[in-house]
Amino acid sequence: MPHDPNLPPNPLEAEPGQPGPARKAPEDYRSRRWFGPADLRSFGHRSRAMQMGYAPEEWQGRPIIAILNTWSDLQPCHMHFKTRVEDVKRGVLMAGGFPVELPALSLSESYLKPTSMLYRNMLAMETEELLRSHPVDGAVLMGGCDKTTPGLLMGAISMNLPSIYVPAGPMLRGNWQGKTLGSGSDSWKYWDELRAGKITDQDWLGVEGGIARSYGTCMTMGTASTMTAIAEAMGMVLPGGSSIPAADSGHIRLASESGRRIVDMVKEDLTPARILRRASFVNAINVAMAMGCSTNAIIHLIAMARRAGQDIGLDDFEASSRVVPVIGNVRPSGNQYLMEDFFYAGGIRGLMARIEHHLDRSCLTVTGRTLGENIAGARVFNDDVIRTTENPIYAEGSLAVLKGNLAPDGCVIKPAAMDQRFLTHSGPAVVFDSYPEMKKAVDDENWDVTPDHVMVLRNAGPQGGPGMPEWGMLPMPKALLKKGHRDMMRMSDARMSGTSYGACVLHVSPESWIGGPLALLRTGDIVEVDVPNRSINMQVGDEELAARKAAWTPPKPRYERGYGHMFTQHVQQANEGCDFDFLRTEFGVPVDEPAIY
Repeated sequence: MPHDPNLPPNPLEAEPGQPGPARKAPEDYRSRRWFGPADLRSFGHRSRAMQMGYAPEEWQGRPIIAILNTWSDLQPCHMHFKTRVEDVKRGVLMAGGFPVELPALSLSESYLKPTSMLYRNMLAMETEELLRSHPVDGAVLMGGCDKTTPGLLMGAISMNLPSIYVPAGPMLRGNWQGKTLGSGSDSWKYWDELRAGKITDQDWLGVEGGIARSYGTCMTMGTASTMTAIAEAMGMVLPGGSSIPAADSGHIRLASESGRRIVDMVKEDLTPARILRRASFVNAINVAMAMGCSTNAIIHLIAMARRAGQDIGLDDFEASSRVVPVIGNVRPSGNQYLMEDFFYAGGIRGLMARIEHHLDRSCLTVTGRTLGENIAGARVFNDDVIRTTENPIYAEGSLAVLKGNLAPDGCVIKPAAMDQRFLTHSGPAVVFDSYPEMKKAVDDENWDVTPDHVMVLRNAGPQGGPGMPEWGMLPMPKALLKKGHRDMMRMSDARMSGTSYGACVLHVSPESWIGGPLALLRTGDIVEVDVPNRSINMQVGDEELAARKAAWTPPKPRYERGYGHMFTQHVQQANEGCDFDFLRTEFGVPVDEPAIY
């Protein structure tokens, strides 16, 4: 690809007439510490490799590439990884590397309880320690389902070995009775229709069988597609790779190409520290806003950025939200299309080309070239799927950050995917302390609730959930559904699925479990939400709030042992990315290599 003269020089290319950049010699590979020395310990490493049937010629002088595979029998999004890993290995071998597959936590969004978010940091720790403890020179990270993208990248960033991400890709469109179905979004939609008596149990079974037709992640603009697009915008995915459907043959080629590329990345010593700077994460925020991203983008991007020593926070999202419109017409922010359509329309490269004036095109990527070079020549083939900035789906960005006496440290709402009449709303709170308590109320057909009420669920944050489950799209009360209502103001310290929609205020920080203001709210208190002015408040005086705070009793700890105990002792709040307080990385701090004696 020719260099764009309007961009800074490629740091991995030589100036005309000058010698090329130095490439890492085989004797400098990290894995040589295990295999190179003429001592007893290295004898053991070599002999065990030969025990597995490898000849010395297969690893000598070659970079060893770890392929972290999040496949499992309970991970429907990654079913194809069982064979796709062989395509990655093929690419590594073609480029002269030595591939080794290392299984990692799968974090299935569908099956992992109480929430996969409880275990994102565990995957991040596992990723970092797998790379640290094994004789590897670079890594291919295979993920896609919601928490696997940030978990793998957080660990790889902290370890700082050359790494490249291979997204699982979205599944094919769903189908039922000739209607196109989207993951999650249509689950909620038709569940409400069933509860309202508008469809039959047999219809519901048809939706159940038709909504997920292939391997791959949710094909709506949920958290999975949001995070893989973010990974590409950050520079960690090959150009266009985050848009390719899982079942497309192009995905096989992406896997092989990623395997080939990581070998050269090792030789170039192209590490996350060289790729990721503040502008890389701002680019990712702007791309997320333009795509109609999941609210989960905020938590994960903050966590990844802080692993890279970049202090990205809620203010960066708010600044982007004010200037970057939603141009990705993909459900749930969009009204018709899915990720397969997005791919055919030009994919992530096409979208980035349309907002390139909001991007720092000089940022380096895993290609060894800049973001600007990666999107040069990108085209859009359907102006309704990927809109222009002059004809957006929503004039502002996908997310809005609100602050006030209910959320001093912030909360988030998704204005593009809600009934617009709730953008400014005032109403009495109906407060629930647990999900079962709330569910009992919403299933009561005789519940005396109005669309003006504000439903509130607390004790669902990072510690209260535990793990901040996706409970934030509180079910609509059956009493209102039967009257034709499909949205109302809802609020919690929980998260919600990226496939969800509605007037849902999420991530209220600090959470109620640790005594945040949400813990002090009472049924009947008036709650005011003003999205245009980014405020959220309860009409309760300071003296009354102080009295309630003094009377508040902390709940009993969730865990007394194991990972859960560690989680509750060290997890940070939503506005800080929910990472562990002892895992924030500053580039430049040396990472201890394991002793080999």
